[in-house]
Amino acid sequence: MGVFLSYMLLGISLAAPIGPVNAAQLNKGVKHGFFHAWIFGIGALLADVTYMMLVYFGVINFLDTSFMKAFLWLFGFFVLTYSGIEGLLGIGKFETSMRNEKKATFFKSLSSGFAMSISNPLTILFWLGIYGSVLAQTASVENTGQLVFYSAAIILGILTWDVTMAMIAGGARRLLASNVLTGITIVSSISMIAFGIYFAVQASILLFS
Repeated sequence: MGVFLSYMLLGISLAAPIGPVNAAQLNKGVKHGFFHAWIFGIGALLADVTYMMLVYFGVINFLDTSFMKAFLWLFGFFVLTYSGIEGLLGIGKFETSMRNEKKATFFKSLSSGFAMSISNPLTILFWLGIYGSVLAQTASVENTGQLVFYSAAIILGILTWDVTMAMIAGGARRLLASNVLTGITIVSSISMIAFGIYFAVQASILLFS
């Protein structure tokens, strides 16, 4: 059980650091409530599971090439910048959306979470470095069943953080004043744009260095 909890904490350590996915999930929850934030996190989790499978089958090495890294940095720049600008442009409609929910579907929340996480090169670095090491170590001393068990613990850790973030965002939506929520939306949107610019700089370094 102790080993299971340690791998669960590893999953939380992936999800917890402040980054573009957390900023976007907070933004989603403030605008649309707990369930949209939670579904957004599920979309991000599906991207994590995708990368886990790629690491397991060795396909992740293809994503570690300079060309694919540059492509993913640029794709991440597009997704984050678009989401951040969309968040800023929607601030004027924020009061209305609090009283009359915008036409936001769960599928859109799911797909946006998946797209934002799958295009995040920092996610790739985690799975390639950390999970790759876990895979190599576990596979050498344990059977496949144990590997699945530990991987499930990592996923559970990510899911735990997902629910926590959704509760924080949903609670803020209910308890905080609208001007405070608008401020949170501005900060989270600007942070997404800032991460997008950072991704663009990294892509430029790869392409032109």
